[in-house]
Amino acid sequence: MTRLQMPSQTMRTTTRVRDYLALPRPPVVLAYGIGVDSTALLVELEARGEAPDLVLAADTGVENPLTYEYLDIIRPWMAARGIPFEIVRYQPRRFKHWPPYYSLLEMCLTNATLPSKSLGGSSCSLKYKKAPQDAFLKTWQPAIDAWARGQKVTRLIGFDAGKRDTIRYTRAAKIVDPLYEYRYPLREWGMDREACEKRIAAAGLPVPPKSSCWFCIGMTPDEVRTLPVWCLRLIVLVEARAAPRLHTVEGLWRKSTRARPGRMTDFIRHERLLPADDIDQITREAPLDLIRFQDVAASIPVAERPTMRSWIERFNAAIPPSERPKLAA
Repeated sequence: MTRLQMPSQTMRTTTRVRDYLALPRPPVVLAYGIGVDSTALLVELEARGEAPDLVLAADTGVENPLTYEYLDIIRPWMAARGIPFEIVRYQPRRFKHWPPYYSLLEMCLTNATLPSKSLGGSSCSLKYKKAPQDAFLKTWQPAIDAWARGQKVTRLIGFDAGKRDTIRYTRAAKIVDPLYEYRYPLREWGMDREACEKRIAAAGLPVPPKSSCWFCIGMTPDEVRTLPVWCLRLIVLVEARAAPRLHTVEGLWRKSTRARPGRMTDFIRHERLLPADDIDQITREAPLDLIRFQDVAASIPVAERPTMRSWIERFNAAIPPSERPKLAA
């Protein structure tokens, strides 16, 4: 490098820095799980005057019923503060010979399988959580504009500073994404789970329940005990429908331990959360009826084909109307 070259290179570097500083700030999106950590992150960001440009949640269609109730609290809270909020869902497009399905539950019943986490994978989160958020952001104009400027969208993730989330963060931090810059503010602030709960309470909000699907392997026995009857009946159905294809796991809890059986159905029976006769009837009759329904649906043109949801609604008709679920739209 000669002395004559140095000034021109310095000028080019200065120009690039100046051009970068002149660009609009990249948009900031909070990936909202409607649980404790992400709610604490939302509350703290708003208090600091750093509310995200968008709060984005993905609905699997089988979130804990208490999570859906919490939306009735946090959605107005965001609206009152002018924080944009969107809920997205996975939308399958090809059904071949199957009745159309639009939730993780409907997919499991259609394919006679369990959520991938119960089988040792993680594709249910990727398919029903991350993928629909990615698809939405590709149509969101602030993101489109940022990418056109050569910027990355800032994505905020609610991993706290506790031991469990440290493991998750260690894995996630290794991922390099060409479209997103990931940030983990709770970790930057040193906030663990307990601190998150206190922060939410200090804002005058109730602490949300743990965010998970009601038939997820992560459900604890105590959490299963609190589920409404319609959830318990569908858990029995999911395990009965998948049973013929299970070879390496027992059920939704994978394998039995001292703390719990591998099948949630066995726990429900032992705890008498459902009458034994009801469990037996569901196990004996519902999977066969579902197979007949699928066979009939396969002969109907897709545009006219009944959906898996219509069969589930018929299955739920066995319980009083006041106890039936409000299925996700």
